[in-house]
Amino acid sequence: MMEPLTRITIIEDNEEVKDGYALILNRHPDYVVVNTYTTAEAAIKNLRKDNPDVIFTDLDLPGIDGITGIRKIRKIDRRVQIIVITVLEESTLVFDALCAGASGYITKSSNHIELLEAVDQILHNGAPMSPKIARMVVSSFQRNPDTPLSERETEILSHLAMGKTYKITAEELFIGMETVKSHVKNIYSKLQATSKSEAIKIAKEASLI
Repeated sequence: MMEPLTRITIIEDNEEVKDGYALILNRHPDYVVVNTYTTAEAAIKNLRKDNPDVIFTDLDLPGIDGITGIRKIRKIDRRVQIIVITVLEESTLVFDALCAGASGYITKSSNHIELLEAVDQILHNGAPMSPKIARMVVSSFQRNPDTPLSERETEILSHLAMGKTYKITAEELFIGMETVKSHVKNIYSKLQATSKSEAIKIAKEASLI
């Protein structure tokens, strides 16, 4: 007796990307893409009818965002496995998505083999993650839990420690330059530092970043 095909739903607002994922996944003999959507609302509305085993979802979606969508899906179906696939690599979003109920988090730079492997891993109780995301998760457990810095302050100081400018940091974290400067001021105050290099040195010695 043949095993039933793994049913997959895709939530992605970029039509070309969405159709590309569907094409790759449908080529696998054991997978079938039962439906694709450009909004989380539409996917949630048809969740019981589609009855997917695995859902791929972006986070940056029109209407409700992907993280809110994950929470709503989880309330309806605790069984379905959800894999985030996005360009967003901000640590706050990663942890928010995982806490909301995502079982995996891969980036859109993943190739077609990694996309297929993500499904295989999640069906065998794994948690597929892109290497950069996995490092981010691991490093968070290695940090000092008694840090005086907020999650956002930790992110900003980590970016600065990698040699990134305020401008690049602001762009990558999707915040304004003035917001970065305000957080840096708070970092200096909390760490009793008077310069960026001193703040980074103190933070590294205390395992805060």
